[in-house]
Amino acid sequence: MKEMISPEAKKLAAERAARMKAVLELKEPDRVPFTGLGGDVVAAYAGINSYEYNFDFEKNRQAVLKWLTDFPCDTPRAGVGGLDNLTMSVAFVDFPDLANNFFMVNGPMNDILKMKFARFPGREVDEFSSQQFIGGCNMTSEEYDELIADPVKFSYEKILPRITGSLADLGSPTALAAMARLGMEKARQGAEMRKTMQAVAELGYPLGGGASFAFAPLDYIGDHLRDIPNVVLDLRKHPDKVKAAAESILEVLLKLTLQGKATGAATASFPLHLNEYLSPKLYKEFYWPTLKAYILRLADEGMKSRLFCEGWHDAHLDTMLELPVGWGTAAFDKTDVRKAKKVLQGHTCISGGIDVNVIMSSNPANIDEYIKELLGDMMPGGGFILGTNVGNLPRNTPIENIQAVYEAVEKYGQY
Repeated sequence: MKEMISPEAKKLAAERAARMKAVLELKEPDRVPFTGLGGDVVAAYAGINSYEYNFDFEKNRQAVLKWLTDFPCDTPRAGVGGLDNLTMSVAFVDFPDLANNFFMVNGPMNDILKMKFARFPGREVDEFSSQQFIGGCNMTSEEYDELIADPVKFSYEKILPRITGSLADLGSPTALAAMARLGMEKARQGAEMRKTMQAVAELGYPLGGGASFAFAPLDYIGDHLRDIPNVVLDLRKHPDKVKAAAESILEVLLKLTLQGKATGAATASFPLHLNEYLSPKLYKEFYWPTLKAYILRLADEGMKSRLFCEGWHDAHLDTMLELPVGWGTAAFDKTDVRKAKKVLQGHTCISGGIDVNVIMSSNPANIDEYIKELLGDMMPGGGFILGTNVGNLPRNTPIENIQAVYEAVEKYGQY
């Protein structure tokens, strides 16, 4: 099918890929790379609701293509999104053809699996709502020894039945039927995704070299096993067990990420969650050691990392300087990218900068000035990718404000 891609589209894709490569090498490209805007507004722009966007692959594809045609960027988001289903990937890590396919659970998959942490539009929430991850405590503090001894066995035998309605009894006909149906659904989705990626390539976006998922070991414990309040208490009550558990799960998570590399991923993408809740002392003692080891071992394998630092990450910026120059990208939620640049310039590629609240509440004239000032501060010296501080723009985002962002990037983003 690749012969359908025009020479013009191939040229545009090569330019976009070269732009991203340059900033990851901390250089100044021809223009600032822009990850674009997205979220629930993409479905609204296409005239469909969130349920249709999540469950109807043809409508999703047409919505994505309409958005990327009218609002082009350098790194598009395409396909039906989902929620983090990492426990299932851990449980099946010894089956590389399956594990990475289970990492995200989307609406049609959840109809089969019935994950207790998942809420999807038109199902558990109304048809115009966003998908939602609902956390919970799925493990007791007395079970740390089992987790440490064998994270894979523990995830499969203990956690998976607790969080998956259809797999509550792993040996039952209900569970076997759910897995068979999941296989058929994944085959269907794979065919749909190939259609989408082909159509995206025809618009001039590069294929291949995508991102493999990755997770800080302590975040796995906090998000999927103990929940955040309990794991923070565990740092005080069971510090040695928490450290041992993080070290044990590191090996499994690293194996999963490298399975993604084997299918063509060039980057590992980490969403950081506990970072905002930990003091610098606790961060450096419990969180950073295994995350740092993870990043360094991926670097040894030729992979760059991308950390999305949720919440405030100001107190932990200096830890990134312990990594080798050019290790990857730090994207920020609440931390001002200007402050990050003062610490990390010439060492770490920085991503983000656009506050979605400005896009939601401002007007085109003010947005133009806002983007002009942001780019004026962040572009010099290179190593900067322009994007939003969070990924989701709601359905009611003013389209004229979105247009103003793209026009300002075009106007002020040239080197």
